[in-house]
Amino acid sequence: SEEFALIEELRNMADGNDLAAQTIRQASVLEGSLRNTGIHACGVIITPEDLTNLVPIATAKDSELYATQFDNSVVESAGLLKMDFLGLKTLTLIKDTVKLVKYRRNITLNPDEFPIDDAKTYELFQRGETVGIFQYESPGMQKYLRELKPTVFEDLIAMNALYRPGPIEYIPSFIRRKNGEEKISYDLPEMQEYLEETYGITVYQEQVMLLSQKLANFTKGEADQLRKAMGKKLIYIIDQIKPKFIKNGKGNGHPEEVLEKIWKDWEAFASYAFNKSHSTCYAWIAYQTAYLKANFPAEYMAAVLSNNMSDIKKVSFFMEECKRMGLQVLSPDVNESYFKFTVNENNAVRFGMGAVKGVGAGAVDTIVENRKSGRYKSVFDLAKRIDLRAANKKAFENLALAGALDSFEDTHRAQYFHDEGDGVVFLEKVLRYGAKFQENENASQISLFGESSDAVLPEPQVPPCEAWSTMEKLKREKEVVGIYISGHPLDDYAFEIKYFTNAELGMLNELDRLINKELSFAGIVSNVQHRVNKMGKGWATFTVDDYSESHEFRIFGEEYLKFRHFLVNNYFLFIKLSVREGWVNKETGKLGDPKIQFNNMFMLHDVMEQFSKKINIQLNIEDVSEPLIDKLQNVLGRFKGNHPLHIVINEREERWKIPLVSRTVKVNINHELLQTLQEEQFDFWLN
Repeated sequence: SEEFALIEELRNMADGNDLAAQTIRQASVLEGSLRNTGIHACGVIITPEDLTNLVPIATAKDSELYATQFDNSVVESAGLLKMDFLGLKTLTLIKDTVKLVKYRRNITLNPDEFPIDDAKTYELFQRGETVGIFQYESPGMQKYLRELKPTVFEDLIAMNALYRPGPIEYIPSFIRRKNGEEKISYDLPEMQEYLEETYGITVYQEQVMLLSQKLANFTKGEADQLRKAMGKKLIYIIDQIKPKFIKNGKGNGHPEEVLEKIWKDWEAFASYAFNKSHSTCYAWIAYQTAYLKANFPAEYMAAVLSNNMSDIKKVSFFMEECKRMGLQVLSPDVNESYFKFTVNENNAVRFGMGAVKGVGAGAVDTIVENRKSGRYKSVFDLAKRIDLRAANKKAFENLALAGALDSFEDTHRAQYFHDEGDGVVFLEKVLRYGAKFQENENASQISLFGESSDAVLPEPQVPPCEAWSTMEKLKREKEVVGIYISGHPLDDYAFEIKYFTNAELGMLNELDRLINKELSFAGIVSNVQHRVNKMGKGWATFTVDDYSESHEFRIFGEEYLKFRHFLVNNYFLFIKLSVREGWVNKETGKLGDPKIQFNNMFMLHDVMEQFSKKINIQLNIEDVSEPLIDKLQNVLGRFKGNHPLHIVINEREERWKIPLVSRTVKVNINHELLQTLQEEQFDFWLN
């Protein structure tokens, strides 16, 4: 290399015969060679004739496909067309939703013909309710959408281009200009034609191309060269083009200082330049998904859940979104479910049987196929009709645990696993009965009186036993599905979570944002391990689960001694903690990761009594009447206690409020009171 030629010492070393000389000579042979080759995941070369006539080729590893020996940039400069074809999971999601809508509502949808001005879709974007919407579902994007309140498709294109490192700093200005809170200005009046759609802010490469043609008479080829240089951050090419832009711009009567400013802005723009056509394609796919979510919410969320079945955390996350949307997600059901998630006649999302552990496609296929001749009337009917080789004992057990047999009202889950002392549980007897029935059918055995064999094969007796508790049912659901389906153990503490917590476990994934903040949250304890270090001091690891997340904690020292009695599996806890800055490493001076400090722990069932200070009940002046007051007095009279009662009278538009404190009535704040007020549709809050 050039460096080698300049260094006398290296040249002298290379003249010898020792290991150093051999190494230097071998390095000169290897220099410039490719370390390895790779194939672009979706890059395709399109040629007018046989590829081998135009460029050198090689065979791809583990494939019979041809690959060019040229790098992608060399291929393009050689005059060939390189295209990237992206296969997106979102396209499958759209396709699955369209199929569900056709199946359920007999409506044929063509995503390419969705109206571009659908009010429901833009309202969804304006509310930032974009969970499950391609490219627009991050919390940051949701925040900006709520501020922007997009009204036209061009707003969505721009947000997709702006929401990435670099241009994201322009989003607040973009929003203010869109909402008329900031003046829209242009460096030159001629620029308005191409920057008007983005409120005077340069967002796309295409805008630079068009402006360079308009302001400086660039040819389309020169404008495209500028686009490529910006897109690939080729500053040296941008510098080569600049003199022509300034010269031609001045020739068109534009001030040089303004042209210099425009070019300087474009140089900054080169660091994040985005292609409008690319952004438009993504925005259109996002719009299609948002249209489906806004207009066919149940079908869309069923498709979202189906497309994430392999990731149980995502299933749990999207089930929470269903709850927020007011959509029920029901347990699997042998009379309604398919392999994937679907929607039933009551517009509820029905869990897919394929999401249950140990239930394969074969088991689901035989259940669905034999269901075509009518609903299964009982577990015996099910065992008689399906292929028991495809749906084995394990599949039956896990379907029962997941609630898929709950539609058979004459049996409950505990009975399937009840042993009456003979060592055989009821479900095993059902399967033996089904196998025997099918064996008789196959042998075409007919009784003396011409009756079919099922008349002489008695069904096993359903054993009487106590039903499982809600907690037991949910625990077993989680064992076979990975999440709770029919409910959540924390549902019994909805009021405590609503009024006394200020955080969810998912927030702990970004501790840097929480430094010096106190968080309080509720959850269920699991995976507790008490340990002792080399110094003989105790510490522990434990996991806490809430509605959407699991988080593993470690606790040491004084905090462990103070709170270890709370660290018991299946305890429901209310935890208060703070996030502190990490320690500074004395040797490197680097700041360590933030630390969690446990401030307090309480049993969740004690929180209402411990932290309730007062109850506030809000009444609209237009609704106040004698019957309403009588009803409220009647409710409060049943819960006398020591907690202060505050009444807030307000006007419906909330232009004014009158707070009142009751001097004669005090109440006992408990679950029953809050539940009653909720059922009677009174607005209230605690503390």
